Amino acid sequence: QVQPVESGGGLVQAGGSLRLSCAASGRSFSNYAMGWFRQAPGKEREFVAAISWSHYNTYYADSVKGRFTISRDNAKDTITLQMNNLKPEDTAVYYCAARLVPNGYTYYTRADDYGYWGQGTQVTVSS
Repeated sequence: QVQPVESGGGLVQAGGSLRLSCAASGRSFSNYAMGWFRQAPGKEREFVAAISWSHYNTYYADSVKGRFTISRDNAKDTITLQMNNLKPEDTAVYYCAARLVPNGYTYYTRADDYGYWGQGTQVTVSS
């Protein structure tokens, strides 16, 4: 089974940038659509961004559109979330998720659609 492993979280001031990475442990991310989710204290896990397997179709939550960019390097089995102009409300634990897909252009935005999750990485944005 594929096991996502996140890295790159940390503490940053508002307006700053962070780059999160998600690497594959175990099986490759080949034929997996990928997503990033986040969960702030006392809140439900929410969708952030998603990317398809090979057509690189992407989709973003309105709250991050224009500030965050999801990308993938299938040769390196890595998914990246570039986060710019960070705001205090972006503070959360960020999770990488994977779902096996039958085609290269589908992505998913619901947490229930994903079967494999990483352990999460903390992002804290100070005001």
